[in-house]
Amino acid sequence: MSSNLPERTLTILIAALGGEGGGVMADWLIDAASACGFPAQSTSIPGVAQRTGATTYYLEIYPAKRELLAGREPVMALTPSPGNVDVMVSSEFIEAGRALQNGFVSPERTTLIASTHRIFATMEKMQMGDGRFDASRVREAAQRLAKKAVLFDMRALAQEHGTVINAVLFGAMIGSGALPLPREVCEAAIRRGGRGADASLRGFGAGYEIAAGTRAAPAEPPPTKRATELQEIVDLGVARLRDYQGESYAQLYRDRLTTVGASDPALAAEIARQLALWMSYEDIIRVADLKSRASRFSRVRREVGAKDNEPVVVIDYLKPGIEEFASLLPVSLGRRLLAWAEQRGKLDAYNVGMHVKTSSVLGYLMVRALAWLKPWRPRSMRYADEQALIERWLAALREAEARDSTLAFEIAACAGVLKGYGETHRRGKANFLAILDALVDNPPTADAREQAAAIRRAREAALADPEAKALSKQLGKPVTWLKPVV
Repeated sequence: MSSNLPERTLTILIAALGGEGGGVMADWLIDAASACGFPAQSTSIPGVAQRTGATTYYLEIYPAKRELLAGREPVMALTPSPGNVDVMVSSEFIEAGRALQNGFVSPERTTLIASTHRIFATMEKMQMGDGRFDASRVREAAQRLAKKAVLFDMRALAQEHGTVINAVLFGAMIGSGALPLPREVCEAAIRRGGRGADASLRGFGAGYEIAAGTRAAPAEPPPTKRATELQEIVDLGVARLRDYQGESYAQLYRDRLTTVGASDPALAAEIARQLALWMSYEDIIRVADLKSRASRFSRVRREVGAKDNEPVVVIDYLKPGIEEFASLLPVSLGRRLLAWAEQRGKLDAYNVGMHVKTSSVLGYLMVRALAWLKPWRPRSMRYADEQALIERWLAALREAEARDSTLAFEIAACAGVLKGYGETHRRGKANFLAILDALVDNPPTADAREQAAAIRRAREAALADPEAKALSKQLGKPVTWLKPVV
């Protein structure tokens, strides 16, 4: 080959989630490169379901026209290697973090194109506590480790222009100047793609102009901060509980708050927050209500970029079992059914997996029928159990507050261990009761500050380890979720 030909290919790594058009964007790139006469190839590695990773697309483009190669073909790799990526593209911010962590972004070479919006990964949502990753750390690393970083909320821009995020990402990639592909050639590749080309071109243009610096990136909302003003928390709690069970239930929340937290505003705020979350516990009625709301279907349509005349199919996976059924029964019947199941080791034996198409009339009515059981909730076993435990917690708070507000705060925060329904709730409740029994009702020390510190360590152990091994070590005895099978 001629000595003035490029020494190497340009390498592009794309990480995109399902439904975001990563494959289409790879096709656009290959089409544009071919139109310029550049040899190019692409490969893809499918991601994993349930948001444990993105599908990745790896492309190489040799930036010299074929007629200059005298019939030769450049040798291209099928997979990327750390430190050898020219353009890293991520459709979601923590996917950019994965790329940074894996060494695919280098300050000598890599232009990083990433959308700053978040779609929480499975591991973030699985945590007993707040498992969300701090996105500010990704931003700091991106600015430090990338040769050039183009970061803004591309999903919001895609929604604004009625398209999918891949078009905005493609525009930002070309606008950054990292690839020798003219804008008009890339727009022609989009037009050849056919369906939805007009909307894609609008998104492409917006992304291009922001990356090129001819248009300002849309302002992003400030990071969400936990409410610290007591009245703000109470107002949010009242609204949440009014929606959950009605005005009388919201009034019960207000009444309960008058009995605790008077000694310290921070304590009162924590109690108000935890109590509102606890009183709106997740049961099958609540889940069905949220899954069948019009606002949810509107959000799904918005997220997938569906037009008004385009159908969107929504399929929900449900796995109800004996515990969920018993939780809806009157107290005596529900407890009898649970005792029967526990004695025979059948508590999880009859969970039936169901795929319900909630976007269909029949599927919607099936789910909505469960939501219509809201008036029945106060007569259910789960309601009685939750209210009894709430009252026990409030009594412990009143007693602790009379001794030390720090101790009361730690007991209040223990309510954060309780989450979900089914097995998730079973584990959280067992951990909560273990802490309550060992460190609140039967404290190993008479010193309130030492007791508070022990409760904090136990709570952190419970939130860090859903298997309760760390909590068992803290308490010095095993934590069990079920009664022994007889």
